[in-house]
Amino acid sequence: MALQIVADLCTACADCEEDCPTASIRRKKGVYIINPDTCTECEGDYDKPKCIQLCPIDNCIIPLAA
Repeated sequence: MALQIVADLCTACADCEEDCPTASIRRKKGVYIINPDTCTECEGDYDKPKCIQLCPIDNCIIPLAA
């Protein structure tokens, strides 16, 4: 599964981008997005998704809707 960033909540602080082990997070049109093809939810790198831990906004990074 992958994660997604809720654009309406993203403040573009960039806290999530640098520590992404798969480089799946990038800036697009003033906010950050997660590439669902490469996001692993940090499986094998961290116990929990690092971006969620780093994001200062609650519920800004959520599971990708099916």
